[in-house]
Amino acid sequence: MLPTVLIVPGLRDAMPGHWQTLLAQRLPDARSVPPMGRQDLNCQARVRAIEQAVDAIDGPVQLVAHSGGCIMVAHWAQTSGQCHRVHSALMATPADFETPMPPGYPSLDALAKGGWLPVPRQRLPFRSLVAASRNDPLGRMTRIAELATQWGSECLDLGAVGHLNPASGYGDWPLAVTLLEKLCA
Repeated sequence: MLPTVLIVPGLRDAMPGHWQTLLAQRLPDARSVPPMGRQDLNCQARVRAIEQAVDAIDGPVQLVAHSGGCIMVAHWAQTSGQCHRVHSALMATPADFETPMPPGYPSLDALAKGGWLPVPRQRLPFRSLVAASRNDPLGRMTRIAELATQWGSECLDLGAVGHLNPASGYGDWPLAVTLLEKLCA
């Protein structure tokens, strides 16, 4: 039985034209963690949303997280009793929540108050691949590679792809399907 793909968006949720939105449309059985809005920084509410989404899926799950969604998955993996159901996870351009981000993004203080800090660094209890960018404004490559190592994830250098979002020129990202297939092999 192939795993059901569960999309875990970042803090900005699903957006039209974003590769996660397009991937969900391409994969007929894909599910998504419901949007929670850009203003709600309650990490535990988002962790509960992942738990509920996994609980609603029969069989194995393959997580597809982006940006803050990667950090949500790391928090979820610390507390969930359902990690054994996760076949694998694609973690694309995780945001570095422990370093100040550009204007328009949450401050370190706001992230701390929302329960995001410290970022979990324990080994994830499932196979994972971190796809990292050399010029991501939300996470330096060296920091993200270090995080991947601590999570026990394979780290894939995508080159200079920004934050792998529409603002960086990315809508459709066909490599995501290839990476999901690789993780299933």
